[in-house]
Amino acid sequence: MKITVIIPAAGMSTRFNGSGTDADLLGMGRSKLDEDLGGKTVLQRTIELFNTHEDVGQIIVAGPYDPEAMASFKLRHGDRLNLLGAELVVGGRDHRWQSVQAAIQSVKDEATHIAIHDAARPATPPELIDRVFDAAARFDAVIPVIPVSDTLKRVSPETIDDQSEADPLAAILGAGESNPMHEVVGGIDRTDVVMVQTPQVFKNDLLMRAYQQEDLTSTDDAGLVERLGERVVTVAGDERNMKLTRPGDLPVLRAIMKVHAPKARASHKKF
Repeated sequence: MKITVIIPAAGMSTRFNGSGTDADLLGMGRSKLDEDLGGKTVLQRTIELFNTHEDVGQIIVAGPYDPEAMASFKLRHGDRLNLLGAELVVGGRDHRWQSVQAAIQSVKDEATHIAIHDAARPATPPELIDRVFDAAARFDAVIPVIPVSDTLKRVSPETIDDQSEADPLAAILGAGESNPMHEVVGGIDRTDVVMVQTPQVFKNDLLMRAYQQEDLTSTDDAGLVERLGERVVTVAGDERNMKLTRPGDLPVLRAIMKVHAPKARASHKKF
């Protein structure tokens, strides 16, 4: 196999810096891909999962759509991407699938398979990557999954107005609700329900065909392949393959990867 890996990295880290979260109160208005993991950024750690793999012949990173944001992204990551052999292309403006669609245009003709991996999954175990790649040699569409172990509930989208639980500090800072409350409206049967991870790997021509459909709205690439009526095969995922989504995920991710947070600068060096 000759695999091209696409890493969508155009997101705005909305949930990482979302209104009403600890990130607002701590002033953490930055991209989660810039966070430090043992002296390397999240994005660099993610690329390093693939850049020396014998089956990977190309890595494409889809950066921000906005020209100013892309220039900043290139300034922060461009040199390191070049050293790692990764190509940088302009990603999507609004949705993840737009970034994948943009990156597909740069896939080399000799690529037999295309793998899509979340930029914010830097701790993917090598054995999981090998497991997905090995299955992709036999099946046209392969995704890693893990079983759902927690009880699932559906809640109302409207938040409950409970002034007694209002956070005065959040109100002063204009951060909104730090602990939104919702009403439970029903349960979800978790039988045969799984949580999907990445990398997701597809035969080149199959993914190209999936992205030629008129409606490309989907939460993952496998959903577009399923829409064609094609079979998607699952392999065992891994609990360590977590996605950095919120600030609280960062210490957990560092613990999984056995790296330390950067040391704070001495007080006399902060100014």
